[in-house]
Amino acid sequence: MFDMGELMKKAQELSTNMQEQQEQLAKETYEVSVGGEMVKMTFNGKLEAQSLQIDPEVIDPNDPETLQDLVLSAVNEGIRQGQQRMQTALTQQFGNFGNIAANLNLPGFPKA
Repeated sequence: MFDMGELMKKAQELSTNMQEQQEQLAKETYEVSVGGEMVKMTFNGKLEAQSLQIDPEVIDPNDPETLQDLVLSAVNEGIRQGQQRMQTALTQQFGNFGNIAANLNLPGFPKA
């Protein structure tokens, strides 16, 4: 059988670690570019756009659709990369939880 007090302690540790990791991710920034770097955007770990750079060559008053497509592509790529970063962080944390659960002999987790 497992110790419920130990489980609660480990769950609190996991929660604290996840919160710290989320705070760290929120401080990080990353850049995406599309269209051969004609549109660049910087995002933070909260998936918020921080900056947008547009190469003047892509600004064509007769073809606003191309610029619109590039900006949308950059936004979507930024969101995708941010979600991937979060998923990686969560996977690392749940991996740790799996190890904790295994050490506590919790049902449904492999034995340590």
